[in-house]
Amino acid sequence: MNIGVLALQGAVAEHIRMLNKAGAQGTAIKRVEQLEKIDGLIIPGGESTTIGKLMREYHFIEALRAFSAKKKPIFGTCAGLILIAKEIVGQSEVHLGLMDIKVQRNAFGRQRESFEADLDIKGIDKAVRGVFIRAPLIVEVGDGVKVLSTYRDQIVAARQGHLLASSFHPELTDDHRMHAYFIEMARNSLSAVTKS
Repeated sequence: MNIGVLALQGAVAEHIRMLNKAGAQGTAIKRVEQLEKIDGLIIPGGESTTIGKLMREYHFIEALRAFSAKKKPIFGTCAGLILIAKEIVGQSEVHLGLMDIKVQRNAFGRQRESFEADLDIKGIDKAVRGVFIRAPLIVEVGDGVKVLSTYRDQIVAARQGHLLASSFHPELTDDHRMHAYFIEMARNSLSAVTKS
């Protein structure tokens, strides 16, 4: 499996390391045409406004909407979660508007309020360590969205078909199971396309 990591800003190398550890080929994606060669894409944490601006500048908005329309999996972590959301609290404009979730930026406070927590995630057998850095929060989900994990009754991971989102940074630990979960999504998506 060849999984791309959008390499405009953020924790790109860390995601690639985890993808490789989980048994996939991780590829830094800097140009739209590279999307054709990958089976899934991670949009990493970073600064959502900056990444959104760069995505517009390098023509990734329409390209990623087309990528998603083919049911190719997309995993948004931290800022990436904000970028794929259909609604952002206090903002009239969204970025990709793919996933039927409403998110709140910096929901846990500023950088100094960063923390780690053990999270139970549906589909993963033991707790996953979540690293929260100026993390957003999923405040509402649409009908087709499955909540995968909560922290203090607040949604921190969710899935809608081929779309996966987490408030935390799964790439900043040594646990590659969230990446393995996403690779499996990409594998199933590819096999569904092959069968049809």
